[in-house]
Amino acid sequence: MDEFLARLRHFDIRIRKAVNSQMRGSFRSVFKGTGLEFADLRQYQYGDDVRAIDWNVSSKGHGTFVKVFREEKDQTVFFVVDVSASQQVGPHHRDKLTTTKEVCGVLALSAIHEASHVGLYCFSDQKEKYIKPGNGLKTGYQLIMSLFKLQPESGRTSIADALLFTLNSLKRRSVVILLSDFIDQSYEHNLKALAKKHDLVVIHLYDQREVNLPRLGIIPVYDTETGRTVWVNTSSVSFRSSLRDTFRQNQLRLERLCKQYNANYLALDSQEDFVPKLVDLFRIRRK
Repeated sequence: MDEFLARLRHFDIRIRKAVNSQMRGSFRSVFKGTGLEFADLRQYQYGDDVRAIDWNVSSKGHGTFVKVFREEKDQTVFFVVDVSASQQVGPHHRDKLTTTKEVCGVLALSAIHEASHVGLYCFSDQKEKYIKPGNGLKTGYQLIMSLFKLQPESGRTSIADALLFTLNSLKRRSVVILLSDFIDQSYEHNLKALAKKHDLVVIHLYDQREVNLPRLGIIPVYDTETGRTVWVNTSSVSFRSSLRDTFRQNQLRLERLCKQYNANYLALDSQEDFVPKLVDLFRIRRK
């Protein structure tokens, strides 16, 4: 645990130095999101931003109305973390789940100092760990310790259920950071709903073995989620091409979906140094 915390602090220091030196602004802004909460409706006036028009209310024929927002002082940063068995792909010393925990941990460590509330939901196809958003260092370190010690009970995945839980749990607009390898289906509808209601950041973890398998001939591959073993020819040109194409299509679909609904998207190779990419993400969010 001490080594894990030391690594997180090292990453946190690197990120803070880069963010504060390059942006010349408050690091708090990368977690604040829009910082706005819906308060009321009023009639449209000349010069109002047309993007604030509530078309559902205006369509009733009683005039054109715009949404009025107030600044939200107590921002919540909520982490939704995939801990299913597919996250265990990669070298034994550093699989996707290890990187996921480190990324989530360093962001949580930063958020503790910058946001009023932090919370956590770890999922497989069930609830593995839930920490209700709370205030202060105690909640933040409880989150990090729970993340480090977590041993998932199920190997399967249901991203849709996790997103639905998040939608039902968070009553106020929050910064939601979703970390997963997105090896699942039928979650797009709930992802759209979450992006519409909250300030969503999607972090897509992957391993090169899912894109470019070594040429090892015909080998058995064990699916940790289904418990089945299948034999594949890793030297086959068509198999290798299909593997790359499937990964790239899924990645592009997720990236387009995020862009369409104003969610931040970041793809991370689990073996790379993730700090520079997190700094780039913060730079985008600050703008």
